[in-house]
Parts: sequence; C-alpha cells; structure tokens
Amino acid sequence: MSDFGKKIRLNRIFNEEGCGTLVAAFDHALVLGPIPGTADAIGQISRFIEGRVDAILLNLGLMQRCSCCFTRARTPGLIARLDWTTVWSSLSQEDNGVMRACMLGNAEDAMRHGADAVLTYMVVGTGDVDFEMKEIARNAQLARECERLGIPLIIETLARGKSVQNPSDPQWIKLHTRMATELGADAVKTDYAGSVESMREVVESCQLPILVLGGSPNDSAMGVVRSAMKAGAAGVFFGRNVFQAKDMQGFLREARAILDGAQG
Repeated sequence: MSDFGKKIRLNRIFNEEGCGTLVAAFDHALVLGPIPGTADAIGQISRFIEGRVDAILLNLGLMQRCSCCFTRARTPGLIARLDWTTVWSSLSQEDNGVMRACMLGNAEDAMRHGADAVLTYMVVGTGDVDFEMKEIARNAQLARECERLGIPLIIETLARGKSVQNPSDPQWIKLHTRMATELGADAVKTDYAGSVESMREVVESCQLPILVLGGSPNDSAMGVVRSAMKAGAAGVFFGRNVFQAKDMQGFLREARAILDGAQG
C-alpha cells in the first residue's frame, strides 16, 4: 500500500522546514450556530485566502456552498471536519456533564468534496469510559479508511470533562496526543501546554506534526504563536481569533510573519 497520496496532500497543508503552518478554522457554526464573523461565509473564506493561510477547516456542507472559493489559482489546502460533538456546547452541562459525539461523513465523502485532509475530535478525561471507548474506536476506524484512500487524518485531541482540572496540563496533552499517534493519525491539533518547555515535551513525545489551537479571542494570540514555534510545533489553528478580529488582515499578516520566521 502506497502512502504517496498522503504525502502529496500533506504537502499542500504543511510548509517547508523552518516555516510554520497557519490554518483558519471555520467550522464553528455547526456547534455554536451563526456566531459573529460567520454570516458572510464566502466573504470570510475569501479573506482567509487573501491573508495567505495554508489551509481552511470547513464542514462538508459549507465546503459545497463555498466551492467557488477553491477553484481559483493557488488556493489553500482544504480540511474537512467529519464529526460533531457536545464538548463546546451547553448540551453536556444540561445532561449532567455527559458528552456525545457522532460522525457526519467518511474519508471518501471528504475526497469527493475536494478535501486534502480530514479532521475529527478525540476527547479524554470525561469520566465516561463508554464515551471514550467510542472516541477511540471511531478514530481508529477512520484512520484505517484514510490509509486505504491516501488522505491524511488530523485528530483534534482534547482533555475535557469531570476528570480534568486544567486542559493545558502537559500530562493530559502528552497522553491524548500520543494516543492519536498510536491510532494512526498523520497530525494533531491540540491545546497549548502553557510554556515553551512543556510544549516541547509534548511535541517530542507525540512524534507527529502538532498544530496548536488558538482558542477564544485573546490578547496573547501572537505570544502563543511565538511560543509554539519555539517549542517545535508545526503551526497553529486560529478560529474566532481570526474571523472575529477587528483587523483580520492585520492579524493574519502578523501571524504569517512569525510563522515564516520574519518575527521572533
């Protein structure tokens, strides 16, 4: 079985050595609804492209609606979100903290929509053994599908729930990122571990390219970019920090300069 397909598609997302990858996450509306910054989908995706992001994360439905954005020359890589979860919503709190997740498509669906990679959640620390068993099982099944089809799998690994006091605890992050490696992921999206030293430990123990998630809008976003790159991360994922920014292009220019090594 050849892995040429994966290598070619990963090359559309990850930059050359020494330059970090910048991914715009625009999959929020499926869980959070039409929050500020998501109404003009085509306009926002066009602005991501103008800002030189390396890839954009979308749900399958929006990939169809906004396909016109990706028929231009030199467009970013396209990552398909293939699942849904209650980890970000109030549904878990209303159900005594019990989390739910399900698949919304498969690797073949993503390829048919033009995706270069697929992405799913894997949540640990919930205190729910049955839920976490299903998280592992569905990611393992998808990993095998991706191997057959030659499309990369990025797993978004998170520690959330009853057993987790600090989601950024390096011990939690080292656990779930390494789990993704063992399941057959090609890259990981995860929390920042709090410091350059602790994040470097995560990167070394995971043994896969790590993309650090930006989280909610905050003033320390560029600090996270700098620290993540110093720790050896492959790049960053930004969602609301980008599409809710007062100056999106300015934000993207600054992030791009750091990731390209123009700013320390």
